[in-house]
Amino acid sequence: MRLPAAATVLLLSATGCVKDISSEERLDRATSRSSMESTPDAASLAKLNCDDTVDALTNSRNVNRPETERVMSYIELYTSLVKRNDTFETALNRNPDLNYTAGSEQIVAARDNCIQQTADVRVEFETYVRELVDVPTVQEVKGGRMVTVARLDFNTLRQAIETLALDDKDLLLSRVDSAEKRVAATSASMESEEPTPAPSRRRGR
Repeated sequence: MRLPAAATVLLLSATGCVKDISSEERLDRATSRSSMESTPDAASLAKLNCDDTVDALTNSRNVNRPETERVMSYIELYTSLVKRNDTFETALNRNPDLNYTAGSEQIVAARDNCIQQTADVRVEFETYVRELVDVPTVQEVKGGRMVTVARLDFNTLRQAIETLALDDKDLLLSRVDSAEKRVAATSASMESEEPTPAPSRRRGR
């Protein structure tokens, strides 16, 4: 059956308007949809705040705790604050209307408080980490002599440096590596100087 010329042109034009969606475009659309669905709404943001950091900060500042535990406390607190800030930032960027909905004053105030607390904790955390990098070892008496020992677990100190993502991160990490080598050399020297126990002798019968 033959179609009229006009119908043929119309059919071809309609066919030409159909655009195949590439796999990348489908992925972008799906990701965008998923991101919007996972973005906290006003009710969820209203429950988010940084008012519960006092105890964690007190533990981090406690000079009677081992240095490694204090550093871990700072890492956990700072990481938690950063995540909360990211949640606020992401939600408000994807849905600017949240700035103007009912209760928006509470959301904005909570976000500003989180930003300030994160900045304050970062300064304190960084100051402590730099102090540890400057003086990563201490002197202790072992076997009747002074030896160099680690002030804290070096891997924990490295984790703290990575968490802060400091501009001079590589320099700080190299200084930690040097300190670790000094401690290892001291330990090796102590072991080599230990007297070898004499073999036991048994009397024959």
